[in-house]
Amino acid sequence: MSELFTLFFNNLFPILLSAGIGFALAKWLKINPRPLSQVVFYVFSPILVFNLIRNSQLSNQDILRTLAFALLLMIAVGLLTWLVGGVLHFDRRMMAAVLITTMFMNAGNYGLPLTSFAFGETALAFASIFFVISALFTNTVGIVIASSGSMSVIKAILGLIKFPAIYALAIGILFLQFGWQLPTSLDRTVNLLGNAAIPCMLVLLGMQLVNIRLDGHVKPLIVTSSMRLLVAPLLAYGLSLVFRMTGAAQQAVVLEAGMPVAVLTTILATEFDAEPTFVTTAVLVTTLLSPLTLTPLLAFLGAS
Repeated sequence: MSELFTLFFNNLFPILLSAGIGFALAKWLKINPRPLSQVVFYVFSPILVFNLIRNSQLSNQDILRTLAFALLLMIAVGLLTWLVGGVLHFDRRMMAAVLITTMFMNAGNYGLPLTSFAFGETALAFASIFFVISALFTNTVGIVIASSGSMSVIKAILGLIKFPAIYALAIGILFLQFGWQLPTSLDRTVNLLGNAAIPCMLVLLGMQLVNIRLDGHVKPLIVTSSMRLLVAPLLAYGLSLVFRMTGAAQQAVVLEAGMPVAVLTTILATEFDAEPTFVTTAVLVTTLLSPLTLTPLLAFLGAS
């Protein structure tokens, strides 16, 4: 038990405390999280991805395996959720809401900092690849699901042109493959901005939770919470064995799989009227419950 408390205070407590500061700023100073969100999206996050990949020791096989793993995991969680939702007779809108809340996790604002604290830079490089794929999937398949098919896949994919992390990942891979180096001045600039990403993500996480309210349907909420916090990491561990992932790679992808519901899903649900009240509740509940599941998961994965 003392080991679990140590894991919690060393790895999760700094994240919760940082997010709490963001929550307090937004709550009492009425700070709008959107400007910071845009800076993280367009500057800090892509630069972090670029920096992690170019400075890593990942092989082409490592990168492709992680990409395939993340994609297959989200599809598997989605299919399992769809089967459960069918058995429970969820209507079309509720099915869409439950699907986006189980398939898409907070791999960025929550997952990247926790991976960094628990397992270090190598695992963080794997986690950054997972984050990019999950974000791509959320901004394409997530949109199609939330709109209940009213938006075409082609239109959703075209929207990815505005997603800078894709370009950051591609350029980072080129630097890694060819051994390119940045001039000292640019290298220091990239390091400064990349180091700002995780603190800003944590503060932003807290700020985004301010307007979320506890309300919603009990049965779908149980499905979402159990799928996101329990079933998804179990599936991820099984898939990691199939993909023969070990060490930092396995630690990163399994931990990312156990993250709570992505805050972005509230925007999708509101935009396409996919039970937005339920989705915001799912984000809040899974975020609050996550320390109870992530602490033993960290212990299982060998965090210190």
